[in-house]
Amino acid sequence: MIYHLLRYFSNFLSETLHFYAYQYVMFRAVMAILTSLAIALVIGPRIIRWLMRKKIGDRPEFHHAALNELTKEKANTPTMGGLIILCSASLSTLMWAELGNPFVQKALFVLLWFGILGGIDDWLKLTATARQRGRDGLHAWEKLIFQIAGAVLIASFLYFDFENIPDAKLLWVPFYKKGLMLANWTFIFIAIFYISATSNAVNLADGMDGLAAGCVAIMSLVLAFLCYVASETMARTTPVTWASYLLLPHIPAAGELSIFFAAILGAVLGFLWFNCYPAQTFMGDVGSLPLGAAMGYGALVTRNELLLLVIGGVFVIELMSVVLQVGYFKYTRGKRLFRCAPLHHHFHLAGWSEPQVVVRFWLMAAAFAALALATLKLR
Repeated sequence: MIYHLLRYFSNFLSETLHFYAYQYVMFRAVMAILTSLAIALVIGPRIIRWLMRKKIGDRPEFHHAALNELTKEKANTPTMGGLIILCSASLSTLMWAELGNPFVQKALFVLLWFGILGGIDDWLKLTATARQRGRDGLHAWEKLIFQIAGAVLIASFLYFDFENIPDAKLLWVPFYKKGLMLANWTFIFIAIFYISATSNAVNLADGMDGLAAGCVAIMSLVLAFLCYVASETMARTTPVTWASYLLLPHIPAAGELSIFFAAILGAVLGFLWFNCYPAQTFMGDVGSLPLGAAMGYGALVTRNELLLLVIGGVFVIELMSVVLQVGYFKYTRGKRLFRCAPLHHHFHLAGWSEPQVVVRFWLMAAAFAALALATLKLR
């Protein structure tokens, strides 16, 4: 909205009073960070008070007695704090992004679709006692159906957006200069898999104060950079793009997504103000599902699906720890590979304090992000 207002009013200013900064994606991305951070800090206390009045508090329950004992003090902490992130990121994007951009439109759709799905799941969990239903919320198959449905819609729209973009039809591999040709059905399959998997990966990591939010902040920063270099030129006076210089796929108009991920970065940082140890609120599925899906969407648009496995290395490890734990438990008929899964609970039970686990996982996330950025130059 601000972007469009500035563009409209600039037509009525004299040549000496023209304000050009709003035309630059980088300027608007920085403003999106500050705006979403400010919004989160303002609305955060109000949303938390509303959640407490509604008594929307979580009661962490694990299939592990020792872990339940360690987390018993979290019983009255309100969940669904992800509403702070969704509201802040959406408002900031609407204010600073070019709303006619198709990639921005779909990004907002991802937040809306997966946010509603996560909100329904949270609500079913929190009202389980009154409805005499299990505390698992939506059944796994119910959640997966809606995740796949949202992913199919996004994949279909992206397929048509990419129709006239040669680089978008390729699979780009880290350390390799050229993309690999993809069949049409392969792109659709990868898109569905990535959006569904990434939404679940962030959800699994959302088990400690600040853990998922801090790692998402680091990923958002990297994805904002990748979106910028995918379409922006190196200077106004030259047509050379950063993508051609770094041998990355050139996706015209993807630069506007930098503003979307910058808005998420600011919103997550604002949420961390209330979610750092000891947390005043938890993210809940209403925050973790759309944030994870947004990360997968960013990788799809910039054609960095494989690089996302490096950028989000912490989430990949968390997801794989659950897969390995379940598989090993079934194969050995009752034995455990880890003390508890996801992996952060394993270290918590091993004697690490919760802040130690969180900060060390943040450091791992930063290391994975640095490694991912290093691969760009090594092409």
